[in-house]
Amino acid sequence: MTPPSSRLSWRLEIHDALPSTSDLARARAEAGEPEGLAVLARRQTRARGSRGRGWSTPAGNLAISILLRPRLAARDAAGMSLLAGLALAEAVAEILPPGPTLALKWPNDVLLDGNKLAGILLESQGDGQGGVAWVIPGIGVNLAHAPVLPDRIAACLADHMPAPLPEVFARRLLDRLGHWCAVQAQSGFAPVFAAWLGHAQKPGSPMSLKLGSDLLSGSFAGLDADGSLLLECGGGLRRFSTGEVLLPQGD
Repeated sequence: MTPPSSRLSWRLEIHDALPSTSDLARARAEAGEPEGLAVLARRQTRARGSRGRGWSTPAGNLAISILLRPRLAARDAAGMSLLAGLALAEAVAEILPPGPTLALKWPNDVLLDGNKLAGILLESQGDGQGGVAWVIPGIGVNLAHAPVLPDRIAACLADHMPAPLPEVFARRLLDRLGHWCAVQAQSGFAPVFAAWLGHAQKPGSPMSLKLGSDLLSGSFAGLDADGSLLLECGGGLRRFSTGEVLLPQGD
């Protein structure tokens, strides 16, 4: 099959500083901006991470939010987080020297040697008819600096190579994102999830899932057809659409 070409025309908008790239992208989306807008800030002052955590964006790291308008049912919007993670992992893998280990952690983290290199915070809005009006993956990547985090260890590319400029890396990321958006538009999420699994831990690997105050321990069993996590635990297979994955070597 001929590889799909990107149907997106990227418009990279660069700001010296913003409170939040996702806030600006969302305001543009609500004002009717066409898909393909990518908002990059060299610094963010009020960035957000997953589960209410903060996210530090010192100068030299990447902070970018991308406006997409995929033709999806609202229930399928969460799959775009895995798609964005896959594109990000491929963009890093293209420039990472041999040695360090790159991996995807469900649903929205990229790990380097087991430590957090990048995260994705997905926002979406329904169209009122069961579909998606817009999806915005907000992406943060530690290119030059590994911030000190209160609950985990961060990694950065500069520990292994000269850090790429955020604007340069952004264009590489957008290229891979455009590719996978085109694949999804043509063939659905199945090939996206299959490729995502190629960058994840192996099936059967030990894994725990934090759900509020509960902690479930088991082993990774892959992804369901909608991108939900499959966990082998308690003698059976369970499916989860939310939760925080914890891995033995750290999270």
